[in-house]
Amino acid sequence: MAYEGYALLFDYKYCSNCHTCEVACKNHLNVDIAKTPGIVVKEVGPYQLEEGNPDAWEWKNFPIPTKLCDLCASRLDAGKKPSCVHHCLAKCIEYGPVEDMAKRALELGRAVSIIIP
Repeated sequence: MAYEGYALLFDYKYCSNCHTCEVACKNHLNVDIAKTPGIVVKEVGPYQLEEGNPDAWEWKNFPIPTKLCDLCASRLDAGKKPSCVHHCLAKCIEYGPVEDMAKRALELGRAVSIIIP
């Protein structure tokens, strides 16, 4: 892979499950809308954190790169961001060197992940 040492950072606190990253990826990869793109959004929840507390619920959305993700190498070659990063409405996907993404994850705190496709 041409972009070894680079990663995607996901801030799950702000993912709204809009699937824009999926659509942008499908368009970039030119895959059929019914097929799996290079990124998919999975839902976890809702589940109750504290029984009896009506406000203690959690529901998370997790964008996850698939084996088709190549970090949009052709976009990177052109000086652009990966398609999912560029089109994310919540701006909860970031791209950069693994070391920079690790520092950024520490700044953001909990509910983040770094994925190296």
